[in-house]
Amino acid sequence: MTDDNKEMKQQLRAAFDDMIQFFQEARDAIDTPELYPAPPTERNLAEGYRYMLGFMLSGIERSLADPLYPRFRRAIQPTNRATIDNADAVYLMAEIDGNYSYRVRGKAKDTRHWRGEQPADGVTAPQYIIFELSSGYAGDSGKLSEMKPGSRINTGTLDSSQIAVDANGEFEILIAPTKPVGYEGNFIPSKRVSHNTEYVGRFLTCRELFHDWEYQDVMDLEILRLDCEQDIKPPITANEAAQLMRNVGEIARNQVHFWNAFNAITLETYGKIPGGISDKMGMDRPFMPVNDMNPPNALGIATGGGQSSNIYAGGTYLLDDNEALIIETHTPVEPAFMGFHLANLWGESLDFESYPSNINAHFLDRDKDGGYRWVVCHKDPGIANWVSTTGLPHGYTSMRWTYPSPPPKEQWPTLKVEKVAFDEIRSKLPEARIVSEAERAEQRLIRHRHVQRRYRQY
Repeated sequence: MTDDNKEMKQQLRAAFDDMIQFFQEARDAIDTPELYPAPPTERNLAEGYRYMLGFMLSGIERSLADPLYPRFRRAIQPTNRATIDNADAVYLMAEIDGNYSYRVRGKAKDTRHWRGEQPADGVTAPQYIIFELSSGYAGDSGKLSEMKPGSRINTGTLDSSQIAVDANGEFEILIAPTKPVGYEGNFIPSKRVSHNTEYVGRFLTCRELFHDWEYQDVMDLEILRLDCEQDIKPPITANEAAQLMRNVGEIARNQVHFWNAFNAITLETYGKIPGGISDKMGMDRPFMPVNDMNPPNALGIATGGGQSSNIYAGGTYLLDDNEALIIETHTPVEPAFMGFHLANLWGESLDFESYPSNINAHFLDRDKDGGYRWVVCHKDPGIANWVSTTGLPHGYTSMRWTYPSPPPKEQWPTLKVEKVAFDEIRSKLPEARIVSEAERAEQRLIRHRHVQRRYRQY
């Protein structure tokens, strides 16, 4: 073995050891009080380790990505849920370098509902999709100090209300620093000046949101850098492999540390923080109130980023076996998508394959007064619109209303939360439809089949 090879071997081993040390520091966030973990119940601890493994997986996939040869992959899926994710969504991401130009090609099933038309019977496109190109990735610093105006922006967005699609459901999107003269197709700028700074797009995300889990299906997507076929991708070097391993560990550690702090300090999940967001908003309770939800709010620091076309609301539930929450919303302007979801205190959406831990507008029975009402509790109350906690006593509640064009503030959705005794549910909701166990079983089958189809790896 040459001296050069011996040195490279030591360099790579050292990088691997650094990655393992980063993983250890990520692990520490599961049960070290100073790092703001969820309360150390048996289930919280078990789910915390799974949560950490999810960020390890994400770190590996992100670090292996090449911005000059990008491909779409699932940024969040059942194996790495986080950030109070939307159980009705596919989250896709491709790393790019916004100094270059790229072309996205897509194909979807029947898209007529994107234009307000009635689709034909059968399989259709997702309820709503949105592409967003960001200059940064939330949580990568590992510190809450990154949450300040100008730290990262979207250089451009494009959603299903704007995308030009042909009769076969096919479309193309050009992503480039500037729009070519005379170009009239779908376009997302990869550079934008804001706060007297030029930002370069690095992370292209695509969210596909589903209402009808039985008939709406994912799109086919491709992304290529223009003229990539002219450039031969060089083999990986030892220095690059070493940096890759350190990146894997650093991403995992920083993400776990950031989101733990975000949940405890920014969201005030476990109580008010002096000088925190609730004080700044003049609220006399935590931003994430217990057995209640904060008022609908648009994208911003309080949401930790998120989908730019959403209005959000959130809180926590803390219920025993004989208690329930009734969540009520009225929507003066009907959103393109609406969903209610539960998550554990790590921010993982609860199991939405075996349990109705989320219910969107498609599966929701609407009341005669035009309102929508969900019931959150541990055991099945035997009525429609039941959202199951999967037996978890304490977790997050979240609402999302999607508006391609936001309505005026006075026409935003309203929200009301009421805690009731389990035995009072039916008297509180006299119009609620009775649901048989056979119908519940049919709903579970739809969930199992949709989740397999949505997250297929082939």
